[in-house]
Amino acid sequence: MGETLQVMSFNVRHDTAERTAPGDPDHWLDREPLVVELLTRDRPALLGTQEPEFHQLPALRSGLGPSYDVVGFGREGGSAGEYSAILYDTERLRLEAWDQRWLSDTPRLVASATWGNEIPRILVWARFRDRSTGAVFLHVNSHFDHRCEEARERSAVAVRDLIAEAGLPAVVTVDANAPAEDSTPYQILTSAAESGAGGPDGGLRDAWLVADDRLTPDVGTFHGYGEPVPEGRRIDWILTTPDIGVESAAIDAWTKQGRWPSDHVPVRARLRLPVP
Repeated sequence: MGETLQVMSFNVRHDTAERTAPGDPDHWLDREPLVVELLTRDRPALLGTQEPEFHQLPALRSGLGPSYDVVGFGREGGSAGEYSAILYDTERLRLEAWDQRWLSDTPRLVASATWGNEIPRILVWARFRDRSTGAVFLHVNSHFDHRCEEARERSAVAVRDLIAEAGLPAVVTVDANAPAEDSTPYQILTSAAESGAGGPDGGLRDAWLVADDRLTPDVGTFHGYGEPVPEGRRIDWILTTPDIGVESAAIDAWTKQGRWPSDHVPVRARLRLPVP
């Protein structure tokens, strides 16, 4: 194994300024400096986001620094709608290819939704080469539907099949809107019987469960601006193929003066990529 790579999955919450006022926990202009500070402090080399809109992306890049770039489009096409953008440190990672798919029967059709979900859902994938080790790996980032179970399950299958087709070490960051360890989408992605991800154990591994060290308490990842529930529902996941080691994992319930950056807490993992 080579040098470690810090990865984060973070639902940053879309901008609700049109229906919130300054001082409201959900008001973007109040949350924006907290998001910037959190990312400046953590600086993951690889960040999978959920929900940001186009005008929120500069805050993410500001927090991460000038060496970071971004891939992904809005889910309504172009810059419209929420993103599932991937941000990455260009000094550490070289982007070799990327694409975006709609989670539907017509994945190339912009804004398509055919699996029972009322709003479009997307995944963004990127193939990177680690400049430190030469390791090539796939990153898949997504945000599954919040209402329709069929859509969540079929989205999990789409992620699983994409990883199997790529045949590379892979990292998944996702707001699955489903609990880890106790949902069908989780089983689809982690089951040895169903996953084509390869490796001695078959399915993808949950970084939180397999980490050599857990750096934080176990709390639910969606708190809605309240106190996170101890050992609550982890609906935000980092998953990896079995050939990627997990040195540490964290559920980052950071606040500043009682204010939250988002209604979700980010999850982090420090990974060891296989050396080619």
